[in-house]
Amino acid sequence: MRILISNSSNEPIYEQISSQIKAMILKGDLKEGDMLPSIRGLAKDLQISVITTKRAYDELEREGFIESVQGKGSFVASQNKELMREMKLKIIEEKLQEVVKESNILGLSYSEVSEMLRILFEEV
Repeated sequence: MRILISNSSNEPIYEQISSQIKAMILKGDLKEGDMLPSIRGLAKDLQISVITTKRAYDELEREGFIESVQGKGSFVASQNKELMREMKLKIIEEKLQEVVKESNILGLSYSEVSEMLRILFEEV
């Protein structure tokens, strides 16, 4: 599992960790039942505090992305398919809002953006 920490980001380190793990789960890179690195192991790999890593895991568990089993570790939790779809849609909506804002700044019309999106869909 590869997690990148940016010291120049305004986002706290624990949020960077949790958001990257969430993204891996939503993309399917991490699947139900997959074991996550231990809190200590991840802290050591990232050269950060164990407390920071624990906070990230606690947040993920509170949000239902992972389950921790005392003495065994943390695992990707089973996900409600409908909830997963809604979360993915929310991410896409947020990214599209960014596109709309940038398009407005650049003075692009809806039809120009729509055409760009159509072309991208055909390429992928």
